[in-house]
Amino acid sequence: MLELERVCKRYQSPGEVIRAVDDLSMHVDAGELVIVLGPSGSGKTTLLHLAAGLLHADSGNVRFAGRDLSTLSKREALQHRRHALGFIFQGFNLTAGLTAEENVAIPLLLRGMGHRRARRHSLSALHEVGLARRAGHTPDALSGGEQQRVAIARALVGEPQLILADEPTGNLDSETGDGVLKLLNRTRRERGVAAVLVTHDERLARAGDRVLEMRDGTLTEHSDLPMQAAIGQ
Repeated sequence: MLELERVCKRYQSPGEVIRAVDDLSMHVDAGELVIVLGPSGSGKTTLLHLAAGLLHADSGNVRFAGRDLSTLSKREALQHRRHALGFIFQGFNLTAGLTAEENVAIPLLLRGMGHRRARRHSLSALHEVGLARRAGHTPDALSGGEQQRVAIARALVGEPQLILADEPTGNLDSETGDGVLKLLNRTRRERGVAAVLVTHDERLARAGDRVLEMRDGTLTEHSDLPMQAAIGQ
């Protein structure tokens, strides 16, 4: 589904070059949940942006379903992100003033879907995440957990092949965060969607099919997780 091969991404800072992603290789299979653990500044968000095609690598290859993202035109890259990907942001990134239903419908409207059909799909996605009764509420009237569930509904409404999640529980308390992760894992399994979740919280790693650790722009297998019941199963 997704393959990064010897990918590098560097940023120029006064007096130094920051290697955000350094000779990194990874793959994600269809239906697989890969957890990427790492502290702040380790390159996790840059990794997601490279995987989404929002950033271009300085060297190496990023392929989705066998196609090199660097070969896509601007139009093709935009269509790829709109149709193949669902992105879940740490800060929810909901549009203030729009209802939950309207926020979820945005990806469909950007595809050119009619308002009535987009509304039906949006309500269905909100029902999936248990928020149909809150469809008419704006973000300021929703709790943090509810806002994140709206963000998950928005990521899933277009039936993506790959979900990319950046610290999806980072702004939530432990109980709410566990609930959001269980929801994400359930919907991912029911739909057979692949997912990459980056986080600094080792507790969440137990929900993954595979766990990688990111430090200083590089990835290694993470094999010393505590043997406890998995979150999100």
